[in-house]
Amino acid sequence: MKLQHALGGLEGLGPIQGPETKVFVQPWEKTIFAIHVAMMGLSKHLDLKDVPTAFDDEWTWADLRKGAEAMNPFDYFRYRYYEKWLGGISGFFVQQGYITAEELEEKTRQYLADPASIKTEGGDPKIDEQVLHYLETGDSPLRDAAITPAFAVGDKVVVRDIPPTDHTRLPGHLRGKTGVIDVVYDGVYQYFCSTGPDGLGEPMPIYSVKFEPSELWEELHEDGNTAFFADLFEVYLEAA
Repeated sequence: MKLQHALGGLEGLGPIQGPETKVFVQPWEKTIFAIHVAMMGLSKHLDLKDVPTAFDDEWTWADLRKGAEAMNPFDYFRYRYYEKWLGGISGFFVQQGYITAEELEEKTRQYLADPASIKTEGGDPKIDEQVLHYLETGDSPLRDAAITPAFAVGDKVVVRDIPPTDHTRLPGHLRGKTGVIDVVYDGVYQYFCSTGPDGLGEPMPIYSVKFEPSELWEELHEDGNTAFFADLFEVYLEAA
């Protein structure tokens, strides 16, 4: 969660302008959502021996987030929600060689000139069944590995300030802050993709960490019986 994805705790950003209340603002947004869901349901890491798909890559929510967080922050604020999805997914298909940038540009010009001229092709009942199965069952990050948690309930920890790469699950306003382990979740969990130097990739414990508001916002915090809780991977924590 880079700056543009974790605005909690930041001051001076001004009011949020024009929040959207509809799930889908334009019809094409439903299509890009469906494409993303199909890509997740047909991801290479799933058991797809009997599914006749030409999609031969891994794709998860994490891959979508990587594409969005790698954007220039000013571009991120400039585009609407599904416009970011469209850019990230299109860029992925170009990068992986499913279509060239030139072919994509030509298809775009063709569609803008006459939307009815672009026809969908293919389709198979087994693909539909697999995507629906994925929607019903999901893709659990829980892993069967014997790893002893490094921390216990009540331990005081500091959130590491790891240099962010293309994608991170560490909220920026928690970096360098001290909290207390409130819950040690059962089992170990593996994030859907490697985040490189950020540290995610291998199975590890996850904790709920409790922070005092005064620790996070210092003199700007408000008094009261409140606390801030965050679920964090073990790699993001070190003993205080």
